Amino acid sequence: MKNILFVCIENSNRSQMAQAFAIMHGKNEVRAYSAGSKPSGKINPKAIAAMNELGYDLSVHDSKSLEQIPAEEFEYAITMGCGDACPFVKAKHRLDWQIPDPRDMNEDDFRKVRDLIEQKVKDILEKIPEH
Repeated sequence: MKNILFVCIENSNRSQMAQAFAIMHGKNEVRAYSAGSKPSGKINPKAIAAMNELGYDLSVHDSKSLEQIPAEEFEYAITMGCGDACPFVKAKHRLDWQIPDPRDMNEDDFRKVRDLIEQKVKDILEKIPEH
């Protein structure tokens, strides 16, 4: 089973939704994690609402720091556009998606970011080889 890590600063919006989509679309082929370089300690209610619309309960997630994820090599470590704020994580492949922070966006724009994240997660899952 391949593992994938999504990292942003607060671990309250983008990386949480990416982890959720990897769980939803990765079936039993991927272990998905998310973390923040400076976690807020909470999941944004807008992210919870946006994922509820798609049938996923994001309220069961926790906002975590990089120190709280398994100390292992990841197949992919994907940052959400937080640049230098994301420290190095041991990974075979590193990507930076440059996704805008939806924290202060209205609901429609927030959904557009959510849908962008979903498409990017689907695309990356297609690249991860199956065993």
